[in-house]
Amino acid sequence: MGTDEQPAGRPGRRLRVCWRSLLSSCGVLILALPLVVENRLMALITLYASVGIALVMIGAGVHRFRPRSPLPWYLLSASAVQFTIGTTLREVTDWHRHPFDDLFTLSGYCCIGAAAVLWLRPRQNSTDHDLLLDSGLIGLGAALLSWTFLISPILHRAHGFNFTTATAITYPVIDALLLTVVAHSVVTSPRSETSLRLVYLAMLVILAGDLGYNLETAGSADLGRQILLMPLQLAYTLIGAAALHPTMVVLGGPRDIHAHRSRQRASIIAIVMIVAALVPVVGSSLDLMDRVVVSSLFALLLAGVLLRSERAIERSARSERRAQYQADHDMLTGLLNRAALLRALHRNRDRWGDQPLALLFIDLDGFKRVNDNWGHAVGDELIANAAARIRRIIRRDDAAARYGGDEFVVLAPLGRQQALLLAERLLATLGEPFELSAAEVRIAASIGIACSGPRGSDTTVYELLREADSAMYHAKEYSLGYVFHADLRHGHPESGPRTWRRESAV
Repeated sequence: MGTDEQPAGRPGRRLRVCWRSLLSSCGVLILALPLVVENRLMALITLYASVGIALVMIGAGVHRFRPRSPLPWYLLSASAVQFTIGTTLREVTDWHRHPFDDLFTLSGYCCIGAAAVLWLRPRQNSTDHDLLLDSGLIGLGAALLSWTFLISPILHRAHGFNFTTATAITYPVIDALLLTVVAHSVVTSPRSETSLRLVYLAMLVILAGDLGYNLETAGSADLGRQILLMPLQLAYTLIGAAALHPTMVVLGGPRDIHAHRSRQRASIIAIVMIVAALVPVVGSSLDLMDRVVVSSLFALLLAGVLLRSERAIERSARSERRAQYQADHDMLTGLLNRAALLRALHRNRDRWGDQPLALLFIDLDGFKRVNDNWGHAVGDELIANAAARIRRIIRRDDAAARYGGDEFVVLAPLGRQQALLLAERLLATLGEPFELSAAEVRIAASIGIACSGPRGSDTTVYELLREADSAMYHAKEYSLGYVFHADLRHGHPESGPRTWRRESAV
């Protein structure tokens, strides 16, 4: 059955490839006609043909691939029709007498903008203010350039402010907003499917064509209507090609966002600032209103850059603090790790001063049994709960660390009697049942204690660890609960197990 279907499928696939190639070739040929035949009627015919082919391509792509969000494709199809109607009215009627051509064109822009927002705005669970700030800075730069080179010349040429003037200055504003959306998508999303790249290119072509229209309206250039229609036709041809590509189904779906790709965004913002800095030089003949608008936009741009720099410094400091915390702490318990414990004396030299020191080396008895019976996850749960109890018992300024496995260390400025009371409190709290996810578990602990004189002595953490570790093993061997290393040097401590009730922890 499979062998019979395979040859039948190949001609169909070849037919689809040929059909797409034919549509693309026809679109390219139609785009080139206005360059060969300079005629207004020919320009309109090629516009109708290219838009018709684009609508067929969009319809075929939506029908074949059935995207989950077809609305942007419908919006682009509607915008193509509206642009065509607006262009036809502008070419065949006296457009100075009625606003219908501009109304259709602006409606087409609204459809393009809605499709761009639905497609190009990255999907994210929470708003990232840095991304919005960067996109806003790009939009402010575009608005600054639009005012200087497009909006201001249009206002100066106009004889009073009327509907025609209002619509003329609306186009640069819409272009600035569209450029902001495209830039926001480009600098925040690393994914680049073929359809998405074609849509990006189509949007940029539309912006380039609008720039030509705006320059002609401002009196800065005279490009000719036939030439100005070509970017619009090319843009819709690209959109039709994007609709025929299989990756069109992922447009508008969830995408990975690199919120911290600040270097790429900073380079774009730097270019915007450099170009914006040339505006006062290029527009040296600006009048009072122009200078007020330009100065306001420039002030907002500089304020945004300063805010961005402050947020970048704050984010860098926060990352540095997080990295330092991870370097000094055990991730399971939140206590200090071994490396941070060895630096504790140096870090607390001002607070501890010349006070005596005590190091308590704690080992959990029966931890291996918990690991063997219920697994490492329950064992980690026990370690975390034991660390939480140790943290509750010690003082705020004492240093507590997870030395490794089920071993903990407490380093504090304590004398012998205070260290004894602390050891009894720790044994009492660790001897209480642990309510774990698997079962209620009872364990014990063994503590070795090493004391030193005032900090003026040459005692180091290494020496205290060695002495306390030796005392801990003696306490574990004879079930003594806790043992001072000094007692081992002067003779064996009392033998036989000790028990601690909860009252001893008071």
